[in-house]
Amino acid sequence: MSLVQTGTRSPETGTAPSLRPRVVIIGAGFGGINAAMGLRHTDVDVTVIDRRNYHLFQPLLYQVATAGLSPAQVAMPIRHILRRQKNATVLMEKVEDVDKEARLVITSTRRIPYDYLVIATGAQHAYFGHDDWEEIAPGLKTIGDATEIRARILTAFEKAEVSDDAAERARLLTFVVVGGGPTGVELAGAIVELARKAIVSDFRHIDSSAARVILVEAGPRLLPAFPEDLSASARRQLEKLGVEVRLGQAVTQCDAAGVTLADGETIASACLLWAAGVTASRAAKWLEAEADRAGRVVVSGDLSLPNHPEVFVIGDTALVKGTDGQFVPGVAAAAKQMGKYAADVIKARLAGKPAKPFRYINYGNLATIGRKAAVADFGWIRLSGFPAWLLWTFAHLWFLVGFRNRVIVFLDWAWAYVTYDRGARLITERRST
Repeated sequence: MSLVQTGTRSPETGTAPSLRPRVVIIGAGFGGINAAMGLRHTDVDVTVIDRRNYHLFQPLLYQVATAGLSPAQVAMPIRHILRRQKNATVLMEKVEDVDKEARLVITSTRRIPYDYLVIATGAQHAYFGHDDWEEIAPGLKTIGDATEIRARILTAFEKAEVSDDAAERARLLTFVVVGGGPTGVELAGAIVELARKAIVSDFRHIDSSAARVILVEAGPRLLPAFPEDLSASARRQLEKLGVEVRLGQAVTQCDAAGVTLADGETIASACLLWAAGVTASRAAKWLEAEADRAGRVVVSGDLSLPNHPEVFVIGDTALVKGTDGQFVPGVAAAAKQMGKYAADVIKARLAGKPAKPFRYINYGNLATIGRKAAVADFGWIRLSGFPAWLLWTFAHLWFLVGFRNRVIVFLDWAWAYVTYDRGARLITERRST
């Protein structure tokens, strides 16, 4: 029996009636956008739902958080991306539930029927049972998070400038980043460069270059997804920049005064940033599906939900085992491949053809540490330092959405490379969800 149940749409959707198969995509990140674009020449109606109106290039979000780029340079309106795709409709809605049996996506204002559903809702911060720490140590997943972190970093310098208390000034100029993955490494390196290069001549009563940046990692090494030699290289490059690296130290307490580590050390800090872990979205609860400890939905080889082949779960929301037996990492490249694959499976089913299981192709891992400092792992070759930094730079420019953004970011980076200037040093209002 065909999986496609076509018919006129419910008036609750607010869209024109259609007899074509209905594909609903929840989430407009890397996976969702690639799934939508993969169906652009297919005789289906595509509805993309996201609680925000923009697609975010998350790998560069840390540069917004450290005043290197403005939010508009790493984001693009979803409607603009899909403006020429006539079979695509965009809804800015918050999804509250999914009814698998009735094949309905339930938002705060409507019930949207589907014949195929693609869930690409990504991940959120994980505080390992200490959700109250989020207000003290914000994570970095959205533009709101980035502008909040930027405000906290810059405000710390401003408060230090007017403080006459040496101990308080030292606390204000101590920045603690929790988590030694790519985000934590990138944040730590960028904060050091901001303090020691970009703003060093801006203040009259403090020496911003005296700021301490401490990177805390509970595991035995930084960048655990990279080979050990590149992890060691990353640590050396960070320490050369001036970052204090603490390995094998979990955070046991976190409050407005600072953090306490597993060995009992207390670090006084006014700016704590969280990059220690993520958990998947609420998709598993919507679907009442099997999930791992991080909330990732267990999917079949074709990324569909067991017993519900019309439902696909992709990206950070899915627990996917690769052909090598290893779980597919939660990175942008994997989400893009899954989005395109889900679109291909839908097209194959509509044509009555079988689809091969998903196969993740790892083109390599990149992580930047700072100016002329990075690591790159392509399996057959490993690079660190300036060559890896060049690769990282051009790779991220290439994958940015929109030619205009590529040009502007390139010019900003070129100017910053020559002058060390960071022009997005604005303290804005608190983040909003």
